[in-house]
Amino acid sequence: MDIRKIKKLIELLEESGIAEIEIKEGEEGVRISRMPAPGFATSHALQAVAHLPIAAPAHLPPASPSTVTPQIAPPHPKSNEHVVTAPMVGTFYSAPSPAAKAFVELGDEVKPGQVLCIIEAMKMMNQIEADKGGTVTSIMAKSGDPVEFGQPLFVIE
Repeated sequence: MDIRKIKKLIELLEESGIAEIEIKEGEEGVRISRMPAPGFATSHALQAVAHLPIAAPAHLPPASPSTVTPQIAPPHPKSNEHVVTAPMVGTFYSAPSPAAKAFVELGDEVKPGQVLCIIEAMKMMNQIEADKGGTVTSIMAKSGDPVEFGQPLFVIE
């Protein structure tokens, strides 16, 4: 089965809220689930399992105000700014290799379709392209940083 089809299935699973999907094409098949199958150790669970929030146990007292970490609101872009966000969870890389020059730097002019960075997810390198042209005014991740889905990466003005 083609890896692009598997990625599409994972996206479908995440967007729809379905807990599990199984597809068979001839003799090939794939099953993607948000929860590991019974009897599987968590290290053997599919990496396609969606990240689910973990609720605190009910028997714990609420955290004191001094231990609560403040939530930082994402920056609100100006009308002429466009924020490029991470389309997946993975590791952010600003260049094709550690010794290579970064794809883009602050102040660079970019065109739609130009590669901005790479996000490594499940041992696959995914090129992230600009969906709008303009000047790069902010780079919000460092090479090697883990990124979350929807996390702001670049601001293009």
